[in-house]
Amino acid sequence: MRPKDIIQGTNSKPPSKPSSIQLSCFNCVNQVTIKIIHGDCAIALKSLPNNSIDLVMTSPPYANQRKHDYGGVAADKYVEWFLPISDELYRVLKPEGSFVLNIKESVVKGERHTYVMDLIIEMKKRGWLWTEEYIWHKRNSCPGKWPNRFRDAWERCEHFTKKKEVAMYQEAVMVPMGDWYHSRFNSLRKSDHVYIKSKTNSGFGKKVANLIGRKMAYPDNVLHLPTECRNKGHSAVFPATLPEWFIKLFTKAGDTVLDPFMGSGTTLQVSKGLERHSIGIDLTADYCTLAATRLGLAKTPCPPFPLTYTNTQNFELKASNDEKKVNRNRSTQASNLILNKKVSDLSRKRTNSRSQNP
Repeated sequence: MRPKDIIQGTNSKPPSKPSSIQLSCFNCVNQVTIKIIHGDCAIALKSLPNNSIDLVMTSPPYANQRKHDYGGVAADKYVEWFLPISDELYRVLKPEGSFVLNIKESVVKGERHTYVMDLIIEMKKRGWLWTEEYIWHKRNSCPGKWPNRFRDAWERCEHFTKKKEVAMYQEAVMVPMGDWYHSRFNSLRKSDHVYIKSKTNSGFGKKVANLIGRKMAYPDNVLHLPTECRNKGHSAVFPATLPEWFIKLFTKAGDTVLDPFMGSGTTLQVSKGLERHSIGIDLTADYCTLAATRLGLAKTPCPPFPLTYTNTQNFELKASNDEKKVNRNRSTQASNLILNKKVSDLSRKRTNSRSQNP
């Protein structure tokens, strides 16, 4: 159980029963579903099946931050707060899946707190493998001056897995060789044709001639991405390029991506564009509504939840504009038929229940 005093906030009270928002988008290749759940992720995650998620991509509230939106989590209690959530994420993640945690230590009383490092150690004790640490270099970080440190220009993206062998599609994130490639290979030395071991005795080595003809290279673990300069209705929006890079690296079309701290829905929006299923969870109802609006969900009363957003769209990759309109109309009609049937079935059940219990 999570301590009651960790999350407190006037705008953060979760519903007594988690609300669900769902959008099904069909295309000629596969069906892509987007689901948004309003509620505390520690509770809402329990509704997801075991081993059902390919990638967890999220950025939770940092310690002592976003108090107006989420109530705030004290740095000293951060590990205690997050561990039950990490346990549920471990349960729902597929054996070959990945969990990417975008996080950064807060400054408490003039020094960096150790809650991120403490969290990594405790998660390892609970079965997680700390497979890699990626660094997000924020190229346009906000300027500032402090007596004993410089401005924050990077954040951690911790990569956790359940086992060493994971789904990883490295070719999807390859980068161009760069301008240096052309000048470097104009004239090769004799030593470039020989495999040379590192002089530091690290065990590594290289043969420069092996790079001839290559146009793409594998990237390193530092991502040079600008921050999101527009608020987009949320106080801590990360750029779409950040989840996009990891979604391409650790999933393929048709896989499922989960963001348990969804915010304005950036991860879900990117997943939709890349033809991945997605599930988002957020404690704040306003952000759920904002994400639903960004994703084009329509509000309709639909059991079993008090509020559900549903819509169906048909995407044809090579269809004409007229064909797209026809397909959307057909899918909307089909969605209405399904909705009417569900409402009718619910009404029938209520009528039967009243007749049996006068």
